[in-house]
Amino acid sequence: MYVCGKNVCRELLLNNRKVEKLYLSESFKDREFLDLVSKKNIKATILSKFEMDRIKFENHQGIIMKIEDYKYLNEKEMLDNLPENPFIVILDHIEDPHNFGAIIRTCEAAGVHYIIIPKNRSVSVNETVMKTSVGALDNVKIVLVTNLNNIINKLKEKGVWVVGTDMKDSVVYTEIDYKLPIALVIGSEGFGMSNLVKKNCDFIARIPMFGKINSLNASVATGVMIYEVVRQRN
Repeated sequence: MYVCGKNVCRELLLNNRKVEKLYLSESFKDREFLDLVSKKNIKATILSKFEMDRIKFENHQGIIMKIEDYKYLNEKEMLDNLPENPFIVILDHIEDPHNFGAIIRTCEAAGVHYIIIPKNRSVSVNETVMKTSVGALDNVKIVLVTNLNNIINKLKEKGVWVVGTDMKDSVVYTEIDYKLPIALVIGSEGFGMSNLVKKNCDFIARIPMFGKINSLNASVATGVMIYEVVRQRN
């Protein structure tokens, strides 16, 4: 995949991500970045702005990198390596890459052990997610599964309690004990959790709303839930 912009490219280099190609605009003059490229022994191809725009027609800031596609974990790799008190986030068909990138950043900051996403009808790790997460992607473990309900049941067999998020038939999110092994389920932007996923949850939590809007952005709701877990565990 191609990524662009100084911030995300710098983070990828600092995280030792393998770079297949590096393109720099002939007008690119960021000495700090150029020194980093030299230190990593990466050979850059110098192009005109027109040539850069043909590769990636957006605000690339004079730098474009081609890197290998993201490598997901499978469910066996996760289940065989669960920590003693796991903290997992399950995304039930999130579709917006900006939301996904923001959720990845929050999960990395909070020490979430795994993020689970379904294979179909869900956003995948692409260049927008990479850019929005600003380097956090290299420090989180994302698990790609074919069926969310199957993995939820397998996690429950491992002693993990599953907490979904919905306004109906729920309790205030602060009333749940998150000190136990926990998997938080966040529903999609337009439809929330699917009915079967909701039925498989041990608890359903809601974030109180006091305005006229009855729901939060998915990444904001995820952040609120995640940091309640962090608050209780610390």
